[in-house]
Parts: sequence; C-alpha cells; structure tokens
Amino acid sequence: MTTTMIDVDAYGTQHCETTTLGVLLRHQGLDLSEPMLFGLGRGLSFVYWDGKNMDFPFLGGRVKPFELTRNLAEGLGLELDVRETSSPRRAWENVTAPIAAGRPVGLQLDSFHLDYFTSKAHFGGHVVALYGYDEHDAYLVDTDQQGGAVRTGLPGLALARSARGPMTARNRSFTLTVPRHLPDPRSRITAAVTACAQDFLTPPIANLGHRGIEKAGKLVPGWLDRTDRPERDLPQAALLMERAGTGGALFRNLYRDFLAEAAEVLDDAGLRTGHRLYAEAATLWTRTAESITRAGESGDAAHLAEAGAILGDLAALEREAMEALSRLSA
Repeated sequence: MTTTMIDVDAYGTQHCETTTLGVLLRHQGLDLSEPMLFGLGRGLSFVYWDGKNMDFPFLGGRVKPFELTRNLAEGLGLELDVRETSSPRRAWENVTAPIAAGRPVGLQLDSFHLDYFTSKAHFGGHVVALYGYDEHDAYLVDTDQQGGAVRTGLPGLALARSARGPMTARNRSFTLTVPRHLPDPRSRITAAVTACAQDFLTPPIANLGHRGIEKAGKLVPGWLDRTDRPERDLPQAALLMERAGTGGALFRNLYRDFLAEAAEVLDDAGLRTGHRLYAEAATLWTRTAESITRAGESGDAAHLAEAGAILGDLAALEREAMEALSRLSA
C-alpha cells in the first residue's frame, strides 16, 4: 500500500479552525499560540439563533466558519489560496497537488461523515488539516478532543466535503503561504482587538454581539417551553457551550488568554481592563452552562431564570470590556 504523507507537527488544540491554522503555519515556521491565532483572527463573537427548522436554539460564541481564517490572513498578510468545486474529481486534485508539493491542506467539511468523530451530529463548519493519504484513508489533524492526529476513510471524507446544508462549503480546501518578510504578528494585536470590539459593539441585528447576549438573557428563561425533551436538549446546549471545541466558556477562555498574552506585549490600560473583564466573563459563561444543565436535569425553571440573569450581567460586562478594548492606541 502506497502512502503519501508529509511531516507536520500533528497535534490538535482546542478549536478546529485554530488547530488547522496552527498546523499549516507551523509547517512554514510560524508558531503562534492558539489564543493568539484566535485573537488575531478576530474570532470572538456571539449569536443567538433560532428558527422554525431548528429543533432547539443555538448559542454561538465565535464568528462564522472560515471568517477567522480570512481575518488572520488579511491581518498578517498571508497568501490564502481557497479552492471550491462541485466536482469530486477536481476536489481531490485540489488536495493532492499541495500534498505532492509538501504542503498540508485545510479542509472545511461536515464532521458527521468522519469515521473517528465521537458526536454524530451534522456540523458543516468543521475544519481539519490533511497531511497525507493512502488508497483507503486520509490522515488528518483535528482537535485534541477528537484525537489530534487521526485517520478517516476516503469515501467518508468525500461525503463530508461535498455535504450540503447549514454552514457547508463546496468541497472547500485551502492553503496558506507565509510571506518572506512577515511583520511581527504581535504588531497586529491592536488592529485585531479594535476591529473585533467594533463588530461586537455595533452588530447589524439584535441576535449578535452584546445585543445578542442581552436577547438570550430574555429568552433562555423560557427554554422549558421550547422543547418536549428538556432532559436532552438543555444539557446538550450547555455541552456545546463548554466542550464543543470552544475551549470552554463559549470561547471566552480562549479570548481571555489571548488578551493576557497581548498584555505582555503591549502596555495598555484598556487591554488590561479587557483581560480582567473577560476573565470574569469566562467564569460567568461556565456558570450559565451549569444552570442550563441543571434546568434540563431537574425540569426546574428557576435554574433557567438564574441563567437568564447571568446572561443579562454578561451583556453589560462584555459591552464594558469591548468598549475598553475599542479604545486601544496604535
């Protein structure tokens, strides 16, 4: 059996997109921490999403899939080569060509079809790094939670890449090229932080940013009436907040750690204030998830009322944090 494989640092971190970015960039000698990748990619956000076609509301804590990658490439001046196609043959050629040239490839796909994935739920915004293949399997790097260096069958990979539905892309694959004269990534901290803060403070609709958190605080107390299976749906919603590749606390742990790392580089009072407030916010998001879990397990709406009150506090807290961060000096 012939195996085509390149040598990479094949270990996973906490979030799928930053795990993949780490693999692609380390291979070219650019080694940034996961919080720094997340922060420079302006990854933090919030969305409260519900709809007639949804079984249960969704709380999201980051920008939409692949936006983080585009933001990071733009901010650091990386060359981002994205390929999409409806042709399975061309989709595979878009992967094998970079591998043959000695470069790992990022893939966006539906995790449902991956052999190793522990949670069999459709998620079309999942991102992995591919660094090799043989006649039967593809060799991937996924999050630490999913096993880090893993393999999956080629038929399942093809299904995952071509899947249609929410957040999917047409067999999307991508590579990153680090320029010869890369500016110090830390010099881009201020621009990334202030842009993320502005987006958070001025969301176009009430479901997003600090307005979305405030809206969630008003709607979460009624979640028992939103489902026939609260013992399943509420703990699942809390699990997605804490363990579904978020790094814990709906990505607030990652952003807290980014701000801590940034504060070691830049002497800025607003940055220190933002870090202090996001450290507090991270703790409150975990408390929110715990209250939602208890509500599902007990059927007691008082726990959801508690979660709603915490979310109200979080909306004000994160708004204050982002206002401080929006004033960072160049």
